[in-house]
Amino acid sequence: MFEILFFASLIFLFLNRTKKRKKARGLDAELRELIENTTDSTGIGFEIKRYLLSVIDDDNNDREKFSDAQLARAASILDRAGPSAFYWMTDIASQLALISAAQINGIPTNVSDELREGATAEAVVEIVVRP
Repeated sequence: MFEILFFASLIFLFLNRTKKRKKARGLDAELRELIENTTDSTGIGFEIKRYLLSVIDDDNNDREKFSDAQLARAASILDRAGPSAFYWMTDIASQLALISAAQINGIPTNVSDELREGATAEAVVEIVVRP
């Protein structure tokens, strides 16, 4: 009798071990998913920053600005990040436009304070783009 009970419990444990667990639901699962996605946004921010620096490098070295490789890289960033990539790019563009307008109007900014007289496009991107 004990042998049957022992083998039945052993088979039960073996079968339950191989079952897939159900996806967690509720607020805890949503919070866990948000935390996992938050770390990915920092990586996307750094990838966008590297992309901007490569575009500036292409412009400085008289390479084609809208090359197939750059467009494919931009598409992969957009596919990976979705709408947040578009937001990042527009936010960066608006910050750079505000800095340019401030410089033209003679308004000091934190960028001009940090760079002093040695401002390059790469240095401005390094200061403005902080994911």
